[in-house]
Amino acid sequence: MDMNKLSKIYVAGHRGLVGSAIYRKLQEEGFDNLVVRTSGELDLRDDEQVNDFFAEQRIEYVFLAAAKVGGIMANREHPVEFLRDNLCIQNNVIDAAYQTGVKKLLFLGSTCIYPKLAPQPLKEEYLLTGELEPTNEPYAVAKIAGIKLCQAYNRQYGTRFISVMPTNLYGRNDNYDLQHSHVLPALLRKFHEAKEQGLPFVEIWGSGEPRREFLYVDDLANACLFLMEHYESSEIINIGLGEDIAIHELADRIRQVVGYEGAIRYDASKPDGTPRKLVDVSKINGLGWKAVTSLDEGLQQTYTWFLHNQAPVKNILLGI
Repeated sequence: MDMNKLSKIYVAGHRGLVGSAIYRKLQEEGFDNLVVRTSGELDLRDDEQVNDFFAEQRIEYVFLAAAKVGGIMANREHPVEFLRDNLCIQNNVIDAAYQTGVKKLLFLGSTCIYPKLAPQPLKEEYLLTGELEPTNEPYAVAKIAGIKLCQAYNRQYGTRFISVMPTNLYGRNDNYDLQHSHVLPALLRKFHEAKEQGLPFVEIWGSGEPRREFLYVDDLANACLFLMEHYESSEIINIGLGEDIAIHELADRIRQVVGYEGAIRYDASKPDGTPRKLVDVSKINGLGWKAVTSLDEGLQQTYTWFLHNQAPVKNILLGI
């Protein structure tokens, strides 16, 4: 029943930040029987297409990294899509995996599932113990539904569906659109453009005081492969660095990496989101996995990739 180098593995969302990292990691480890489809080739929101695909391919293992994702502004402007599209993707892939006898599925959740004011660091058992952060509630509700669906299939049908909760991610193939990206890639692009254009200052949303944890996406990919091979529980499990940083500190780090010498201004009239979000990683550390890439190292690698891969930024659905 264990995954081997010849196992047929489907990486859903292989062009997104997370899916591309998982795909790279599998290739590096010698897994050659990988199946991928672009959103143009397979619309995961269409149950008929998904059912036909799984019936034809006879997949053995699934990394479900496909999702519609985005930052605060994107979540505020498109709550319907963040809830509806993610529900459709999850429901279709998880059910098709069951119907076709997939041996094991890994569902990528998000730490936004935890209550806005939950104690820190965030332990897995805090799920559903309080109100969610309003700015990304539709996305969080969809992810919680995905977790519960995996657990329900395990309980009712004896499937091996696991759910992992990564913290904030960054790295190559991220979304650098200033209107729809997450905070770290948005800041990196802002500082880069300010440097290129000789701008006197960079403006950042919020007070700069909220604290966030950032995990290099290649470390996440390593953790996902580790858990696919070593974790069997229906209970969710966090994946993170185990350290957090204030947004104003992050901005200073990115400014140094980019080499921008102007000022930083904070627009406190804009929302801060959750005051702090640090995950408890004692569970996954106890299994023998720990992140290896420091924030400074990850930022440097990410900016190097950005410099070599700048392309017209489009508003896209990452990972679908």
